[in-house]
Amino acid sequence: MRELFLQTVELADPAGTVRRYDYSILIGEMDVGPFSCESYGVKVAEQGGEQACAANVTCSAARIDELSGLLVRNGVTPATLNDVLSDWL
Repeated sequence: MRELFLQTVELADPAGTVRRYDYSILIGEMDVGPFSCESYGVKVAEQGGEQACAANVTCSAARIDELSGLLVRNGVTPATLNDVLSDWL
């Protein structure tokens, strides 16, 4: 699986501590019947902290672009990634 770095975002937590999060698109392959297709997922990682990944979210480059933009614009953290994905899907 390959990882395409998108952007680093600085966010302040409720205590006022600034944290840095790296956002990436994960690129892999997914078996679909007798053939394989390129699949995309996302990764959110706090620098020096936790990370969350979701592989094989979609086979559409346009949809993963839409999702990754949403994550970056809204400052989604590793702790909230699964909730956001559940709502988005």
